[in-house]
Amino acid sequence: MQIGKVRGSTPFKCTIGQAQIAQLDRASRLQIGKVRGSTPFKCTKNFRPFCTVPKGLLNFNQQLYMLNLVLFGPPGAGKGTQSKNLIDKYGLIHLSTGDLLRGEIAEGTELGLEAKKLMDDGKLVPDAVVIGMISHKLDANKTAKGFIFDGFPRTVVQAEELDELLNSKGAPICCMIALEVNDNELEHRLLLRGKDSGRADDANPEVIRKRIKEYNDKTAPVADFYKGQNKFNSINGIGSVGEIFASICTIVDKYLK
Repeated sequence: MQIGKVRGSTPFKCTIGQAQIAQLDRASRLQIGKVRGSTPFKCTKNFRPFCTVPKGLLNFNQQLYMLNLVLFGPPGAGKGTQSKNLIDKYGLIHLSTGDLLRGEIAEGTELGLEAKKLMDDGKLVPDAVVIGMISHKLDANKTAKGFIFDGFPRTVVQAEELDELLNSKGAPICCMIALEVNDNELEHRLLLRGKDSGRADDANPEVIRKRIKEYNDKTAPVADFYKGQNKFNSINGIGSVGEIFASICTIVDKYLK
């Protein structure tokens, strides 16, 4: 990766191999850059730099910087509320594997039909199928400002496969944000939620404790995976919605500078 700089602005990240960096002066809106051994590409200065590069060089063929983040948190941590806030402020697309599965099945796609057959047989949908659905979603939204990955990855293998997919598209994960809430508070929140939602899994304290334990056991290695990449960020998930969101924005804004 190289760091490019639009003269008079903050640096931007360039992941186009060994691309030479095109410089733009304040008065210029367009400059021709050159990728060694290839045809020229155009760099335009907008809210963020964009590039149109030779086909195959940047598979996603879109803006150089996409804000992709993983939002983590146990049941009751407030991921749904904060995801909506992030979407409203930053224009991101919410990507939930559950929604993806339902969408692919409803559209009758090849991956959706494969997933439905497995689910009907009581089997888990393989990671490869889920990754394929994520790839379809990304390709269908090539001009997106970024994505919030909610509930995925859940394992280190999934995190590795997601990295491979996103890196191949020149749009890697920028950061992981984990909402930290103690178990007693989570149980209290879920029991209150259960009174309103009527969900059985939010009404039984024993079931709630098992869900929280399963989350903690399964996701701890994934947190370590992102810590190893210096992408892990922990947020105190106790406080007002506004206070928690302000803490999240402080982290997100660092990746927009």
